[in-house]
Amino acid sequence: MPEGPSIVILREQVAEFAGKVIRRAEGNAKIDMALLQRKRVRALRSFGKQFLIDLGSVSIRVHLLMFGSYRINERKDAAPRLSLAFAKGELNFYSCSVRLIEEPLDDVYDWRADVMSDAWDPALARKKLRAMPQTLVCDALLDQEVFAGVGNIIKNEVLYRIRVHPLSTLGALPPRKLRELVEEARTYAFDFLAWKKAFVLRKHWLVHNRARCPIHDIPLQRGHLGKTHRRSFFCELCQKRYEAG
Repeated sequence: MPEGPSIVILREQVAEFAGKVIRRAEGNAKIDMALLQRKRVRALRSFGKQFLIDLGSVSIRVHLLMFGSYRINERKDAAPRLSLAFAKGELNFYSCSVRLIEEPLDDVYDWRADVMSDAWDPALARKKLRAMPQTLVCDALLDQEVFAGVGNIIKNEVLYRIRVHPLSTLGALPPRKLRELVEEARTYAFDFLAWKKAFVLRKHWLVHNRARCPIHDIPLQRGHLGKTHRRSFFCELCQKRYEAG
């Protein structure tokens, strides 16, 4: 599943269509394609793992899910979920979720929760985390209401970097560690963005999909942890488990 930085890259790659008029809209998404015809793209935005095309009276929300993909000015040998054609160029999405949003996007999204946004508010994130003390940190980092755009890669790498065990509870974290959790989520997201643009992201993984701890050279632990049941990679020596009591 693409994480926030990958959606920022998508947004930047399709910038050429900002201000352009949709000449044709088709695909097998269960939306009213007629609402998109002849609409001008007012803005191309992203929120967490969602790509947004603002058309004024309506917006298109695309979520690439686990196996979604897109093509710019070309097509795959498959039926698109959504295909948008302009006077020059086209944009095609496959195997993804597409829906329409009729409300103004600023009424739907709190941009302060997006770790990639200029409006990101770390104080608000800390406030939300303090209100859920029993939550495991591995679940908290994947909570899109708190960390929109953070996915499993960022989760694993952030927890290793701040030396916190994924089964720690938020309420047991010292204030310093809670602050580090919030700060590193945003810092690593932008590192992720830079590395992915340079096609070197995997080279920088310390624990995600790795077998051994880069510090102690011992086998990393792995498991599908927490309520999210997403795969975690962690070191029992490096990462301290904080628990109430």
